[in-house]
Amino acid sequence: MKVKADDRLEQAREEFIAQWGAMGTQWGINRTMAQIHALLMTAAEPMSTDEVMEALEISRGNAHANLKELVAWGLLRVVVKKGERREYFEAEKDVWRIFTVVARERKRREIDPALEVVRKCAEESRGITTPEGRAFHEQMRQLEEFVEFASKMADRVAMMKHGFAIQMAAKLLG
Repeated sequence: MKVKADDRLEQAREEFIAQWGAMGTQWGINRTMAQIHALLMTAAEPMSTDEVMEALEISRGNAHANLKELVAWGLLRVVVKKGERREYFEAEKDVWRIFTVVARERKRREIDPALEVVRKCAEESRGITTPEGRAFHEQMRQLEEFVEFASKMADRVAMMKHGFAIQMAAKLLG
């Protein structure tokens, strides 16, 4: 009976890792990076680079680069085991923390640069008196206002404690 439970667990885990990898591309990260995160998030113990490479059948360079990036994001921690020379990696498992890290990184990489472009376009089109110029400037100003609002809301949500955020969402959705 134990073998069947182990097989079912492994099958479910592989399915999750594949799906998490596919979803990662929607969050602005590559599939392998998301799959490594899923693998480590579901691992009972920290894993070495070699173990990650073997589990996902990826190269050392690919594993190393993505592990390094996940550590930089704050989604993985380096774990040193006494008497071991190699590094091990452990994933952040708190779902709210994962959400806030991904939201912060997406904001930094996508929203902030877009806001800068919209601001620049609004500033450059200020004072244009043609109907097209006025319409363009007004559109850029409205986009700037909306993106600034969305950016501030993202910052607020990311700073909230999990329980409070759930209460706020329940009020908004209720």
